[in-house]
Amino acid sequence: MHRRLLVVAFLLMMIGFTAQAQQPDTTRPTAIDPELEALSSLKSPREYTIAGIEVTGTKYRDQALLLSISGLSVGDKVVIPGGDNISKAIMNLWKQNLFSDVQIYYTKVVERNLYIEINVTERPSLSSFAFKGVKKSEAEELEGKTGLVKGRVITENMKRTAIENIQKYYVEKGFQGAKIVIEEAADPAFANTQILTFRIAKGNKVRINQVSFYGNEMVNELKLKKKMKGTKETSRLTLYPSYDSSSYGARKPVSFSEYINDWGFLSPTKTANFLDPYFRFKLFSSAKFNQTKFEEDKDKVLEYYNSMGYRDAAIVSDTQYYSRKGNLNIDLKVDEGRQYYFGNIAWKGNTKYGDSILNVLLGIKKGDIYNLETLNKKLGKQMTPEGGDISGLYMDDGYLFFSVDPVETAVYNDTIDFEIRMREGPQATIKNINIAGNDKTKEHVIRRELRTVPGEKFSRADLIRSNREIANLGYFNQEKIDINPVPNPDDGTVDINYKVEEKSNDQLELSAGWGGNIGLTGTLGVTFNNFSIKNIFNKKTWDPLPSGDGQKLSLRLQSNGRQFRSYNFSFTEPWLGGKRRNSFSVSFYSTRFANAYNPFTGLYDRKAGDTSFLRTLGVSIALGKQLRWPDDYFTLVYSLNFTQYKLQNYPNLFPGLNNTTAHNLSLKLALSRSSIDQPIFPKSGSSFMASVQATPPYSLIDPGRVNSANPYELPEFHKWRFTGEWYVPIGKPMGADRSRQFVLKAAAKYGFMGRYNSKLDYSPFERFQVGDAGLTNNFGLLGYDIIAHRGYPVYDNSDPTVNPDKSSASQFFTIFNKYTLEMRYPFSTNPNSTIFGLAFFEAANGWYNYKDYNPFRLRRSAGVGMRFFLPMFGLLGFDYGVGFDRITPNGKLRDAARFTFMLGFEPE
Repeated sequence: MHRRLLVVAFLLMMIGFTAQAQQPDTTRPTAIDPELEALSSLKSPREYTIAGIEVTGTKYRDQALLLSISGLSVGDKVVIPGGDNISKAIMNLWKQNLFSDVQIYYTKVVERNLYIEINVTERPSLSSFAFKGVKKSEAEELEGKTGLVKGRVITENMKRTAIENIQKYYVEKGFQGAKIVIEEAADPAFANTQILTFRIAKGNKVRINQVSFYGNEMVNELKLKKKMKGTKETSRLTLYPSYDSSSYGARKPVSFSEYINDWGFLSPTKTANFLDPYFRFKLFSSAKFNQTKFEEDKDKVLEYYNSMGYRDAAIVSDTQYYSRKGNLNIDLKVDEGRQYYFGNIAWKGNTKYGDSILNVLLGIKKGDIYNLETLNKKLGKQMTPEGGDISGLYMDDGYLFFSVDPVETAVYNDTIDFEIRMREGPQATIKNINIAGNDKTKEHVIRRELRTVPGEKFSRADLIRSNREIANLGYFNQEKIDINPVPNPDDGTVDINYKVEEKSNDQLELSAGWGGNIGLTGTLGVTFNNFSIKNIFNKKTWDPLPSGDGQKLSLRLQSNGRQFRSYNFSFTEPWLGGKRRNSFSVSFYSTRFANAYNPFTGLYDRKAGDTSFLRTLGVSIALGKQLRWPDDYFTLVYSLNFTQYKLQNYPNLFPGLNNTTAHNLSLKLALSRSSIDQPIFPKSGSSFMASVQATPPYSLIDPGRVNSANPYELPEFHKWRFTGEWYVPIGKPMGADRSRQFVLKAAAKYGFMGRYNSKLDYSPFERFQVGDAGLTNNFGLLGYDIIAHRGYPVYDNSDPTVNPDKSSASQFFTIFNKYTLEMRYPFSTNPNSTIFGLAFFEAANGWYNYKDYNPFRLRRSAGVGMRFFLPMFGLLGFDYGVGFDRITPNGKLRDAARFTFMLGFEPE
């Protein structure tokens, strides 16, 4: 046997493994091959031809594949010494992460023919992995966070990454010192595989005990702490606060005498400083320490200093140490620097607008506290949707190439002078409008909503308005609407690219049951919100129905056996004749309420239902027009409504109504204005609606109708409504996509009905039902408006102290007032499931005549609720409200509370 020599042609420092070079292989015979011995002592390069290659050490990998990966093949030329073929082969094999060792031997030399052996040591594969020392729920969460995949080769990088991910998981939960040890064991069930067991010692959860600032003489410490949204202290209640020593100096608490002598009780800030060592209450805030959030919070502290004019402020150092009780103390030493003020502000490069106009719009005067963020916002360097900045002023007038830069020209004492350098550029004209992502909706449906038109001047305000109009269509994910202007400086034009993402917004309502003697009960309802009626006879467009033209078609059938059935149909064309915002809608409905209970048989039968019933048949036609004055948020709608009511031996709903047929013909005018940013979860804007609905004055035309046997055969009335809603964002947007924000909704609603002839009572039709508005009140017997009042049942009196529990009223109001405040917060803004919670306060009441009307005598309630918007089913929601006026002296709170459920739509 020849002695085999190991050739090392690899960079040991790069790949981190040890090879042997021309050393005897102790596992082989020690006989010396003179030709191999000569090979190792060559002084000048000599070329050899690989005559044979043998692959050893592999049991589970294909040898031909490994040979291909190495890049070596029989017939290749190698140069010894000085060639790199061998080193490249080792590197190629090593990069596969399949082997723990790679060696290449020269085994035989015959003249200029070289024989080599590639010897590898295979790594084991991952059979399974487990976690010890943690809860089962934590182990289940860790399985998806480690990045481990069964069947993959185990590498050091794989194990290191898994440990880092586990540590990161526990750091986020507040366990800063989690220790992880990996145990490796061969799996007897599978060859060359291992089981990895992660033994985890979480340690104690570390909470932040105290955050302390040193060196802050001009800014109160509590104000600095409020800026640290991700670094919160624990709650505290003690009579003996402890003061841990710090390397930055001692902290002297405020004594009671100092607090009194300084008139601290008149200052909320001084009072909070005095109480902080003894009492601290943190609601809905976590005291876990997160290094990443801590670094972000330090930047926020400096931003706050800068906003107050301390532009040189810096956090000199910070330290973290554990308190006597094992929690974390954080000390920060700041250097506030001096406070700066704005000096003279000069404009350069402005030709469109004069200095005086720009100064008024900027709103910054000499002597104002220096705040670079405010300056940039006013200049428009930080884009804000509300506008009002100088960049917006120019860009709304077509100056797309406008740029502005504030330059400090002088800093003296505590004052900074600025020169605002502007480049107005030419006005840009819109050239092309490109739309992408509308797989279902026809392009013309989107284009007709856009405020950007080819040939017109570019306007940033038009882009913002176009985004709103697309979102309010309801066909697209409002969070994914992307508008990208692409300037063409060569010809002074701009292309605008719109990208949308379709979402399903058709709705299905389906329920069925069997009510014993009542019969089949159920509901079948479908709403197609993006329908195409012109393609209804084109089979190729049925997928599953013709769609894409922006029309709305709704069908609904409801049955409660022999007692109730209802048919509803409606169709809306939002752009009649292709003209801007001229909408047309038509609806038809038919309902029948039957008193089908037969007291003689104790059953519900057809004969009883055919002799005692209330049937309504109605049709409505409406035309709407978008107005351009006062602005184009206004819409005027004309609607003609006809309803026939037929009562036969039906329980008396109103004096004078029993065996009656009434024909209600009315004309309604509604003026509305809506500037809300999106329909499902509005974050800003407002919505107003004022309407009047009136019938012909029959009794004035024919006074003899007053004494008619059926004075309500042709009901007469005029009804006035007003609704106002405001949406105000509270605080800053939160979440990874900045889509979660508290929103305050305020609403006021009024309604009253009038009559033409004082000798006739108010019409029994079209009145107001106030209260409840749950699932049992989705329809009106006599066409009344349902005014929801959470926390109260349906009520029919104006005394807030009288609130009997009942599902329907015996009579309905002619006047109502309602006020609502809601604080909303979204848990999910995903278009496939928009979910938000709310807390509300509500006050409402109804009256029968103007003499009893008292707008300050209202029923009050408060509570919480949830809303779920699912594309297929629409709205699902519930409210839990407590009626304050239902609380009795000896009663329980739960007796005054009510659940209100809603399905399909939000009650008024």
